[in-house]
Amino acid sequence: MNEQHLIEMANRIGEFFESMPNRDEALAGISEHIRRFWEPRMRRAILATLDDAQASAAMLPIVKDALIQTREKLTPAEAA
Repeated sequence: MNEQHLIEMANRIGEFFESMPNRDEALAGISEHIRRFWEPRMRRAILATLDDAQASAAMLPIVKDALIQTREKLTPAEAA
């Protein structure tokens, strides 16, 4: 999974929601979009970048905030 490509995709989502006047709604929108439309391995990979300071530096602040605030909700369940 190309980490840089995922960050770019997340940033494009963030750019869309960043224009919303209510920041809490924007953060929820980013999180919900990623939860609904990204497959589990993509979500695992983007969440892993949060632990890598160099990789996460490429994220828009609003994207980083959304991922941090909803990390548990975005983390896919382990396969049984």
